[in-house]
Amino acid sequence: MKIFHVPCLEDNFAYLIIDENTQEAAVVDPVEPDKIFEAANQHQVHLKDHAGGNEKMKQLVPGLQVYGGSFDNVKGCTHQLDNGDKLQLGSHVNILALHTPCHTKGHISYYVTGKDGEDPAVFTGDTLFIAGCGKFFEGTAEQMYQSLCQTLGSLPKPTQVYCGHEYTVKNLHFALTVEPDNVKTQHKLSWAQQQREAGLPTIPSTIEDEWETNPFMRVDLPDLQARVGCKSPVETIQKMRQLKDNWRG
Repeated sequence: MKIFHVPCLEDNFAYLIIDENTQEAAVVDPVEPDKIFEAANQHQVHLKDHAGGNEKMKQLVPGLQVYGGSFDNVKGCTHQLDNGDKLQLGSHVNILALHTPCHTKGHISYYVTGKDGEDPAVFTGDTLFIAGCGKFFEGTAEQMYQSLCQTLGSLPKPTQVYCGHEYTVKNLHFALTVEPDNVKTQHKLSWAQQQREAGLPTIPSTIEDEWETNPFMRVDLPDLQARVGCKSPVETIQKMRQLKDNWRG
């Protein structure tokens, strides 16, 4: 399989997932449908599925199937998904729906596998960002802990992480306020700054990288808990979200 970034709005990303055997494609988070349609034409692919989008994509591509979480009111949705539902794209791409609530109550992440030997990928939307997580708009700290550290954290370490926004540099700066001696975070910040200065994305990361540098996934560590004055992972993730919400960098 191949995955392509499509930059949208100020700091959003949409993604094309392509099965190379059939040239069929799915699109994740197409906030600017015209850009997605143009990118699909450039890559000479046939759009079959569309996760979390809107009515205009259906106008541009008649018969398009639109998938979204069953608890979220996804406009134009033709197929509602629950945790564990499976989809197939083309002949070699398989997609697993993972319920990762907190930012929204029905938030779905998509775990995607291709041919043997290819690294899997996960599209985490606004739940897991590179070195960060989404705000707790409709959920609780317990839900975010479950979504990050148990659901997404249980995926294979080489899994490529594709999130919905380019927040990496700011997130890494914040990460160093709670783990200032984390050498891997320091190195990743330096790399991320170079990427952005060159006009390049910092996405994807990997699940392994997130375990090493994302403080919201490291809340089981006693040293991190102590640093923010907490005694449990859930209490720590709640406290860090509050700190991040009030942090100006």
